[in-house]
Amino acid sequence: MDAKALWQRYQNWLYFHEGLGLYLDVSRMRFDDAFVESLQSKFDKAFADMAELEKGAIANPDENRMVGHYWLRNPDLAPTPELTQEIVQTLEQIEAFAEKVQTGAIHPPRANRFTDIISIGIGGSALGPQFVAEALAPDFPPLKIHFIDNSDPAGIDRTLNHLRNNLASTLVLVISKSGGTPEPRNGMIEVKKAYAGHNLDFAQYAVAITSPDSNLDKVAKSEGWLARFPMYDWVGGRTSEMSTVGLVPAALQGIDIRAMLEGAKEMDDATRVPDVKNNPAALLALSWYFSGNGRGEKDMVVLPYKDSLLLFSRYLQQLVMESLGKEKDLDGKTVYQGIAVYGNKGSTDQHAYVQQLREGVPNFFATFIEVLEDRKGSSPEIDPGVTVGDYLSGFLQGTRQALYENQRDSVTVTIPQVNPRTVGALIALYERAVGLYASLVNINAYHQPGVEAGKKAAAAILDLQSRVLAVLQKEKTALSLEQIAEKAGAAEQVESIYKILRHLYANQRGIVLQGNLGQPSSLKVSAS
Repeated sequence: MDAKALWQRYQNWLYFHEGLGLYLDVSRMRFDDAFVESLQSKFDKAFADMAELEKGAIANPDENRMVGHYWLRNPDLAPTPELTQEIVQTLEQIEAFAEKVQTGAIHPPRANRFTDIISIGIGGSALGPQFVAEALAPDFPPLKIHFIDNSDPAGIDRTLNHLRNNLASTLVLVISKSGGTPEPRNGMIEVKKAYAGHNLDFAQYAVAITSPDSNLDKVAKSEGWLARFPMYDWVGGRTSEMSTVGLVPAALQGIDIRAMLEGAKEMDDATRVPDVKNNPAALLALSWYFSGNGRGEKDMVVLPYKDSLLLFSRYLQQLVMESLGKEKDLDGKTVYQGIAVYGNKGSTDQHAYVQQLREGVPNFFATFIEVLEDRKGSSPEIDPGVTVGDYLSGFLQGTRQALYENQRDSVTVTIPQVNPRTVGALIALYERAVGLYASLVNINAYHQPGVEAGKKAAAAILDLQSRVLAVLQKEKTALSLEQIAEKAGAAEQVESIYKILRHLYANQRGIVLQGNLGQPSSLKVSAS
C-alpha cells in the first residue's frame, strides 16, 4: 500500500475520544472491509451479550454468578437499589478511612501516623494495585506501598527487612475474596509473626478486604482489626481494580480514585456503542480476531512507551490470558482458545527483542501505548530542536513503521498523559475488549477452571507431604522412595515424593538422606 493510501486508511480507521483525549489506531492491522462485514453478525451478538451482562445476567452458570464490575463506576446500573446503595456507601467509606489514616486520626500505637503499607494478595488482588501504584502514585506518597504477592519465603523476608525500621508505622492490607486462598493466607501468617516478633499487636495495623462472612472476615472481626472492606461475589479478581481491592490501596497512596472511576465510566459509555467502527473496544476485539484467525494464533506484544506504564503488560497478561485461555467453548466443544500476552517497555525493547519482532518468527501483533505528554513542565533541548521526549516518540514511530514494512501488524493506543482518568479508561477499555472478543469466539471469559485445577493439585501435594512425613516418623529404619510411596498409599507418586523429600532436605526439615540425590534409585530416607 502506497503512502497516500496508507494515510487515507489511517484517517478512515482512527478512533478519537474527545473527552478522554484518547486515540486508537488500528490502521496497521491489515483487515479489509469484507473481513469486517463477515463479523457483523458476531458483533451484533456480542453487543447484545454485553448489554445483558450489564443488566445482571448470570455469566457463570457453574457458579451462579453475575459479572458487575461495570456497576462499580456507575452504580445506577446495578440491578437492585440495594446494590447501588452498597457501592456508593463503600466508596464513601474508603475515602473516609484513607483521609483518617493520612491525617493521623487513625494511627498506630507507637507512631503519630502510618508511613507505609504492606499489601498482601495474589493475582488480580496484586496485579491491579501494583500497576496503578507504579503508574499513579506520587513521588512522595502519604503512605508508600510494598507488595507481598507470592509464597516465596525469601521475597517475604526481603519486604519485611526493608520495613524493619518502619514496621511500627506500617499498615497491612490483607486481600482475599474467600479468605482461604493459600498465598495471601500464608503471607498474612508470616507478617503476623513478624509483628508479634516486634511486640506489635497485629490487629491494630490490619485491614481486611474480603467477602462478608469469609474466613478472613471472621478472623478480622473476632480480632478487632482496624477496618474491613467488602469484596463482591460479582467482581472477579482480574476485573477488581475499581473495587475495594484497588481503590483502598490507591486512596491511601493519595491517588484520585474518583477520577479513575470517572475515566472508566467514560470509557464504558464509549464501548457500549453498538457500532464496530465507533467503539474502541470493538476495534480492539476485531484486531485480535483478525490477527489470530479467531483462534489466538498470534501473541499480543504490549509495548508502553512510558516508564510508569511498565506493569501494564503484566496486568494485561492476567486480564487477557485468564479470561480467554479456555479449553472448552460455551457449547462444550474443545477449542483451545486464548491470546498469549507479553511485553516490556519502549524504548528498552528496542535493545531487547525488537530485532526478533521485525525479522524473526511472525507469530505476534504489537500494541503500542503512546503518551503525548513527555513530562510535567517544559523539556530542555539535548540537541538543536530535539528533547529526550522527542527521541522516545521517534523510537515509537520508527518501530511501528519498521514492523509494518516487514508485514508485522500493530495497534496504537494514545493517551494525552498518565493520570487517574486515563488509567481508569485504559483498564475499562481492555476489560470490555476481552468481553467482546470472548463473545466473538463463543467462550466464557469470567471463569477460570484451570486455575482451580492448579490449586487442587497443589493441595494434593501438600497432603502427600503430610503422609510421607507421618511414614518417616513412624518407621525406625531408612526406607527407599518406593517403600515410602507404598507405605503412604501413593505407589504411583514416587516422583512427587522424591521432589518433596529433596525440598525438605534442602531446608533442613528433619530429613536424613543416604545415597546420591542425583540418583534417586539409590536413596534411603529416614527422619532425623
